[in-house]
Amino acid sequence: MIKKRQIAIIACFMSLLTFAQEGTYHTIQDLEAWTSAEISYKPIKKVKITLQQQLRLKDDASNVDQYFTQFDLRYKLAKGLYITPAVRFIRDNDDQGKIQGYENHLRLQSDLIYKHDISRWSLQYRARYQTKQELQVEDDNINTFRLKVGAKYNIKNWKFDPKVGLEFFNRLGTENEWYKLRWTVGTKYSFKSAGDLGFYFRQEQDLVGAYEKTTNILFLKYGYTLKNKSK
Repeated sequence: MIKKRQIAIIACFMSLLTFAQEGTYHTIQDLEAWTSAEISYKPIKKVKITLQQQLRLKDDASNVDQYFTQFDLRYKLAKGLYITPAVRFIRDNDDQGKIQGYENHLRLQSDLIYKHDISRWSLQYRARYQTKQELQVEDDNINTFRLKVGAKYNIKNWKFDPKVGLEFFNRLGTENEWYKLRWTVGTKYSFKSAGDLGFYFRQEQDLVGAYEKTTNILFLKYGYTLKNKSK
């Protein structure tokens, strides 16, 4: 009888301890799948125009998170230096709270990019400012500053050159904090006359907040550049 009572007390204590820990520490993991298709055109030497369509799935790639259309224009300022303004129209799937459904968002962004080569390495640095707002909702702007560094290594006689990237996200405004980290590894295969196909794995980690969330992302990206026949 004593042993049974002791076991019951221990079991109850462990249950309360587990509940208390779950109430204090929250670890969330998710798998997302992103697919992207884009087409680019260079009307003149220093200008590149790109139209992109992307679909993102969440909840272990079982539900739509969002899909969007983006238009951007890259202009070459100097050797290795580019500026790229862009506009993105987003259909965001809000499945939380009392009011659920697809919301329309507009995101404006501008990138400052610098590229250079060191031996077989191609290095790229990007600073991005973006502002996002839900349409028909006033005073709902979300402003973000992002810093990214990326590298590609050219392997001789190999078409799947590896790429890596690391990016930090800063939420501007009253909080003004670095709230998310994203790293990427992958490769891209270029076809002779049918564009490029990229395969990437990404992971996002929350740096602040009441819980820790890690998101694993599988990203498939196809791109095609139209040739300027007048050249």
